Amino acid sequence: MTRTHPLRRAAITLLMALLSIAALVERADAASSRYDWPLAGNPTVSREFDPPDKPWLPGHRGVDLAVSPGATVLAAGDGVVAFAGEVAGKPVVSIDHPDGIRTTYEPVVASVSAGAPVTREQPIGVLQAAHPECAAAACLHWGARRGERYLDPLSLLRPRRVRLLPL
Repeated sequence: MTRTHPLRRAAITLLMALLSIAALVERADAASSRYDWPLAGNPTVSREFDPPDKPWLPGHRGVDLAVSPGATVLAAGDGVVAFAGEVAGKPVVSIDHPDGIRTTYEPVVASVSAGAPVTREQPIGVLQAAHPECAAAACLHWGARRGERYLDPLSLLRPRRVRLLPL
């Protein structure tokens, strides 16, 4: 019978424990960050997230999703409507989520009111054809941020993966 060196056995045991923990963390993370597309199906991204280098510089602080005017817009995740109204003449809906992320949808004529709880995939309004940078008939501008930091909303759709580096 071959004997395994005690340090090698300890390293294998540690690696197995870390892999088990990583799997649990990934499952818990996927369960706690439940976000879906804010439109039915799998919409086409017509303009990607392109954050500015400095907060005051121009950039694209969200993604544009091509869709038909009048499409129903859905809450990407559970939360509370933080704002439903007009900003600079555009209809906007913003939702605060339990994980500290705020998602924003424009130009969306709201069917919900500020303070109302919403669930993932619940209709929150109807898309208008008023997004000037959109090459399609209409685009939903979908934004996300945590505090003052803008996030790529598409990153909400994919669970984060825990990766272990080799020893």
